[in-house]
Parts: sequence; C-alpha cells; structure tokens
Amino acid sequence: MADRVYPNAAGKANPNANSNDNINPTATANAPPFPSTKSQLYGASRPPYRPQPHNRRRSRCCSICIWLTAIIVTVVVLLAVASTIVYLVYRPRRPSFSITSLKIDSFKFTPSSQLNSKFDLNLATTNPNKKVKFIYSPLSVAVLSNGVDVGDGSFPEFVHEKRNTTAMKVTVESSGGEIEGESVDSLKAAVKSKAGLPLEIKVETKVKVKMGWLKMPKVGLRAHCDGITAVVPTSKKKTAVVAAVENAECKVDFRVKIWKWIV
Repeated sequence: MADRVYPNAAGKANPNANSNDNINPTATANAPPFPSTKSQLYGASRPPYRPQPHNRRRSRCCSICIWLTAIIVTVVVLLAVASTIVYLVYRPRRPSFSITSLKIDSFKFTPSSQLNSKFDLNLATTNPNKKVKFIYSPLSVAVLSNGVDVGDGSFPEFVHEKRNTTAMKVTVESSGGEIEGESVDSLKAAVKSKAGLPLEIKVETKVKVKMGWLKMPKVGLRAHCDGITAVVPTSKKKTAVVAAVENAECKVDFRVKIWKWIV
C-alpha cells in the first residue's frame, strides 16, 4: 500500500516526510563513534569514594584539652582579679628589721682552730601596715664574718600586731665550732685589722600573713643586715665590746617555695 503524502500550507508535498525510512542501516552501523569527554575518562579512572570512619577518641581528647585550657585561663584571671582587689583594699607592706645594738662578749680561737664566741644582739622589727598582721614562726639568727658562720641563736615565735614595733634580744654563740684553714686565716687577719671585724646578721623564719578574715599560708622570710664592724675584745679586757651599728642596713625578702625551687 502506498504511503500518503500530505501537502504543506502552500499546497506542495513535503519532501522530508518519512525521511527515516530512507536511512541506510548499514551506513549507520559503520559510522565512527564519538570521542569520550574528559569527565567520562576521569570518572572511569577515579576510584569510588569511600568515607573514612570518624575518630571519636581524638575528637574527645581535643575537647578535653580545650576545656582544661579554658578552665586554667579562667582560674588565672580570677586569681589576678582577686589579688588586685586584696592589694587595693589592704595595701600590704613587708616588715622591716633593724639592728639596735650588738655586743661581743668573747671571740677566741683554740689551738685546734675551734672558735668560741658569744654575742648579745638586739633586733627590732616593725610592722608598718594598718590592716595586716604577721604571725612569726621561731626565728633562727646567725652572725657571719666574711661569709663564715661565727655564731647561731634563735628567738621564739610571736604575733606581730598592726602598726607595732617588736624588740628582740638574742644571744648568739659558737661553742667549739671547727672552722676550715683558709677561713681561720681570714678571721684572724680581720681580728688584727685596725678597721675591725666585719659582721653580718642573717635572720630566717616563716611568717603567716593575716589580712582581716583572710589568712595566707606560711611563706619564708629572710632578713640580711650588713655594714657592722666591731673590735674583738682581748683576753685582758673582761668587759664586752660594743660594735658599730650606725651604718647597718637590713634587707627583707619573702621566699616562696614552688615545688623544688625557692623564689
């Protein structure tokens, strides 16, 4: 049966109608294939995506570290603010020490280079604070000459009230203390010197600071006084010799122990 040809709007037959019937199937099969695109080539060579498992332990450790850091920073900031407030309210000042008098009762060497000495020392410590009180542990007192310990003593514990000066009388002595050869020579030379024997006073203790209702833990306190000279009494004189303490100066430092270090 013949195909019917429909005319177009102009009344002419459409030549392209049923053109698919005229295509040669052999020519279509022998046509060259189109080249593959880059995306198709890359997709063929790329391995399939496999999501990695999430490391929950590592994430938890990071979170803990962040929280610990935040807590430490917060605590440091709060301590700094609290310290500033306490300082502004109480205005704490360290105590001061001074040498009132020093007498040498005896200062002799034995033939075996042992030292027998006795000193009568009068100290004074002043608390200049209006709102701060100091609670002292027993004090250890030492007399030195050219860095050599020539006598030791102590003073009992006491409470240092506000705006108060406390006088301390300490007997410092050395009974048969053996001294090394070089130190003995330097001390004997200083005894014979016209300038006199240079002396230093060292005081060490622990003190607790009380500011109103706030009581701080004990910290170390060290006072070092120098600029003292004395003429050693001879065996003919039985009276004690008074040392010159007019030029004596004392420095006071607090010592805080942090683990193995003392600052």
